[in-house]
Amino acid sequence: MAEGQLLAGFDAGQTHTNCKLAWLKPNGELSPIAQGQGPGVRHLAAPGGEACFRDALQQSLSDARQVAGLPDDQPLAAAGVGASGIERGNTIQSQGEALAAAALKLPLASVQVSGDEHTALLGALGDEPGVLVISGTGCIALGQTGCGRWHRTGGWGWLLDGAGSAMDLGRDGLAVSVQMADGRLRETALKNQLWQALGVRTPQELKAAVVAEGFGAAGFARLAPVVDASARSGDPHARVIVERSAQALAQMVSSIAATLELPTPRVCCSGGAITHLLTLRQAFAADLAQRCSGASLAASKGDACDGALRLAVQAALRC
Repeated sequence: MAEGQLLAGFDAGQTHTNCKLAWLKPNGELSPIAQGQGPGVRHLAAPGGEACFRDALQQSLSDARQVAGLPDDQPLAAAGVGASGIERGNTIQSQGEALAAAALKLPLASVQVSGDEHTALLGALGDEPGVLVISGTGCIALGQTGCGRWHRTGGWGWLLDGAGSAMDLGRDGLAVSVQMADGRLRETALKNQLWQALGVRTPQELKAAVVAEGFGAAGFARLAPVVDASARSGDPHARVIVERSAQALAQMVSSIAATLELPTPRVCCSGGAITHLLTLRQAFAADLAQRCSGASLAASKGDACDGALRLAVQAALRC
């Protein structure tokens, strides 16, 4: 038996899509009931982008309904979507909302679509002021005030703006390794550790590996744990690389805090790099304390699906 209006919140990334279902009760309370998973998305302008977007929403929703024990035809009242590649305020966002409405069989007014970084911010902070740092394969930071102002730094694509990301750690590590190989830098264990991880033995083999189809940002990012572990063991080149990325992340936060006039921002972190790379996280915390002395690291309230559900609530209330 229904316990209110059924809402869906989607976190649609490039590798997979999560869908969280919740009942919106008459008193306005959200009661999550199940979560499902589906395939990832690609940019809507990319070949097959629209079909990937539709399939990601439909399959993750079907999986969530099955987990919840709901029939496939159980109607939604509203949905919120945070998707990779969506920028707020442009035609891609409008295109995404139209596609989501059709895929989920909802009126356009019952759907809100935004970038996955926006839903991550809403999930982490709710309505409270603060900053969210997302450092995974790429990185971006977003902040908001208590009265609706927001600002972003970073997130402009790995070819232009990767400082602070796992991609950057891996790429910089390999850049240092070829400098060690040709005598420009003193050789340390970092070079062999990275080359063994890639299965290469010479700079020529390394050069071929990084330009191979499918390597890209993810290929560099897979090497970040090697660099982080090497820094933790005291390798001087690795420590410089990690410190540079940590400084970049701290600068992103301090810039947002200054722009939004947040003297004591609450800072939440998400993403595989900042979550799992201990040396990077410790260096970031130390640099942040120097650049923005009033900042404090805090646990997130929720995840990107929770942020997407907040968008779904907004959509349900305006209908």
